[in-house]
Amino acid sequence: MNAQSMWYTFKKGDIQYFNELTDFPDDTYGFIYKIVHKETKRYYVGKKVLYHNIKKKLTKKELLEQTGPGRKPTTKIVQKESDWLDYWGSSKDFLEFKKGKLDTEFSREILYIVTNKKLLTYYEVKAQMELSCLQDNLCYCDNILGKFYRRDFLESTK
Repeated sequence: MNAQSMWYTFKKGDIQYFNELTDFPDDTYGFIYKIVHKETKRYYVGKKVLYHNIKKKLTKKELLEQTGPGRKPTTKIVQKESDWLDYWGSSKDFLEFKKGKLDTEFSREILYIVTNKKLLTYYEVKAQMELSCLQDNLCYCDNILGKFYRRDFLESTK
């Protein structure tokens, strides 16, 4: 994989690339990103977690090892790395636009690295508001939090 298709941050004149989990600070929960098509300058802003919690059934051996009073759990939570490295967003319009294009035609910038779920949502909304995503025709974001929609801005200007 070349550096062009990796995630990166640009702060104070320095570029830092992210291609492994160990490149993030230890307490990182996820990040806010901006993906830009270099030629058209069209972009998408979103959030991504680094890990997913998956519920798995306990094995027979694990069930037999349980002792003590009360109801015994039948499942456990297992943490698994997400697909953050190969992630390109959740916008259907953006993903349709990306089809057939090379990864190197896009830049993938990490705007914020955050430590918990609540801050992940906060900084995503902050970035989308700062960039005026719903009013900018170059942005693929068509809603913020499922509460504010691009169509609302279009209707108010009629």
